[in-house]
Amino acid sequence: MDEIKCSPGMGVFLLSGGHFMIDFYNNFLPVLLPIIMVKMDMSLTMCGLLVMVLSITANLLQPIFGYFFDRHNYSRAMVYAVALSGVFICFVGYSPNKPVLFLLCALLGVAVSAYHPLGTSLLGKVSNKLNMGRSVSFYVAGGNIGFALAPVLVVAFLDRFSLETLPVLILPGVILAAAYIYTNLWNMPSKGRSTAGDAVETDFKGILKNRDVVWLNLSMGFRCWAHVSVVTFLPLLMQSKGLSAIMSGTLLAVFLAGSAIGGLFGGEIGDRTNHKKVMIYSLVLSIFPVVYFFLMPNAGIMAIIALFLAGALLMAPQPSSIVWTGHLMPDYIGVASGMMMGFCYGIGSIGAAVTAVLGDYIGLDASLLISIVPVFLAIILIIATPYRDR
Repeated sequence: MDEIKCSPGMGVFLLSGGHFMIDFYNNFLPVLLPIIMVKMDMSLTMCGLLVMVLSITANLLQPIFGYFFDRHNYSRAMVYAVALSGVFICFVGYSPNKPVLFLLCALLGVAVSAYHPLGTSLLGKVSNKLNMGRSVSFYVAGGNIGFALAPVLVVAFLDRFSLETLPVLILPGVILAAAYIYTNLWNMPSKGRSTAGDAVETDFKGILKNRDVVWLNLSMGFRCWAHVSVVTFLPLLMQSKGLSAIMSGTLLAVFLAGSAIGGLFGGEIGDRTNHKKVMIYSLVLSIFPVVYFFLMPNAGIMAIIALFLAGALLMAPQPSSIVWTGHLMPDYIGVASGMMMGFCYGIGSIGAAVTAVLGDYIGLDASLLISIVPVFLAIILIIATPYRDR
């Protein structure tokens, strides 16, 4: 392997930039749906199926990709993932029919699923092991910021230009992919290496038999239930309360901004203290702002502060969950990342669907308030999981 042509800090920055671009492209669809729906004469059910296809391919495939990258060196996949994800979503305006539209969204999801575990695996190769929590925090924050900015930037872009000009936004992803080639990051080994004294699982079935890993995965799935429910239904709830679409979108941006800040500092605090404690305390504290907001959903200053804190505290455990799971399975960092950043959100999406069904019977504000209950289950599972540092 040739020498990497960048410092560890720049390596972390570039990999976090890839996470930014991947999640940026991954959040185009909610903004594009109203336009696509009219253009292709799609029903609400068909739109829901399209979102489901993207969600499944973007989340549930991540552990499988992680397992492949942990066993085989194929880091060049990140170049194709970052470059092609923009191509797939930006050309939806040229889809001649619904099957092609569904195919483009499915391929976008595959690119998203491939990058997340691979980026985390390479992160462990370029960063200082003692500051892994900090590196993962930057990586997580990059994705959160890209996800939060996508609706704002795409709306502004489409306000001035047509859907057919969207391929212009492919360029940043292509430039970043070129940077991976120039710095030789794309030649780094992704394959895991055994560590003396660590109990390394030998196959995927063995990983699934690891009780600690399964419990952590379930706990973060319950956390994602609350987070995904808020992200999915907050604008709809606030518009039902009489707020404008712009104000409802602004409140969602506040929640996502809080998520980005929480993801940025969660791993850093875990490095300095204890990752298990960070996960427990942040989830316990998240209960208060979530309950406060959904008892009195409004756009007042206290409600906005509560929404920001809810996003920060619900997202703060994610970097620590990746680091902790990585300690449990050091030869399968990609699988660990795929579980904590992909499969957990798949569980959360299923939970959000349950919240939606419940909302039809008791009202959306009440069902969103009840979505904090899974957080209690997450806290119990984390407490019951023994913490073993490096």
